[in-house]
Amino acid sequence: MYYALIYYYKLYDSMQSSIVNNEILTFYNDLPNEFLNNINEVAIDTEAMGLCPHRDRLCIAQFSKGDNISYIVQFNNYDSSDNIKSVLQNKNITKIFHYARFDVMMLYKYLGVMTNNIYCTKIASKLVRTYTDKHSLKDLCNALLGVEISKNETCTDWGSITLSKEQLLYAATDVLYLNKLKNKLDILLERENRIEIAKSCFDYLQTRVLFDLMVDNNYDIFAHH
Repeated sequence: MYYALIYYYKLYDSMQSSIVNNEILTFYNDLPNEFLNNINEVAIDTEAMGLCPHRDRLCIAQFSKGDNISYIVQFNNYDSSDNIKSVLQNKNITKIFHYARFDVMMLYKYLGVMTNNIYCTKIASKLVRTYTDKHSLKDLCNALLGVEISKNETCTDWGSITLSKEQLLYAATDVLYLNKLKNKLDILLERENRIEIAKSCFDYLQTRVLFDLMVDNNYDIFAHH
């Protein structure tokens, strides 16, 4: 069972001096059935109590189809997320993340399903924007979209029963621009002839997160020593 609250906020884009209308819908445990209609790709992000998957629980997951509507799901029962699991496992739906390694790991750890058809904007950026070491979501939005986003709520209590307006805005923003970033990065990947290596990197993420859950996330099986 899921329940929705709807928020209407205007996100100010200081770089373009424009206003972006963003509708935020919040749910418990699962996405609504209608989310599954007409979906080819979806932007996804997660928030947890911390960065250690065995200690810090998954608190929320955010979703967007790229239509300025953000779906925020708070978890209190991981067994009641059938629609989310369906989306994650569907090989015909592209799942767009920024730093997919962490999000895919947390979704696998707590929902028990492996995400298929992964696209990571951070990996794509590192493959084509080799002239810079700035590959954060904030950096990409600024460089590729001319959008300034806030990351002020990075360290906050995502386990709170009631999320603040600032937390909701932060969570929504983390998925709001991923579809547009993918479009920009795809052009660069094609230009630099790196589409195939990007796909190989994305596919490897499934194995990488299994290693992360099995051993320390700094463990490198390919290292010399």
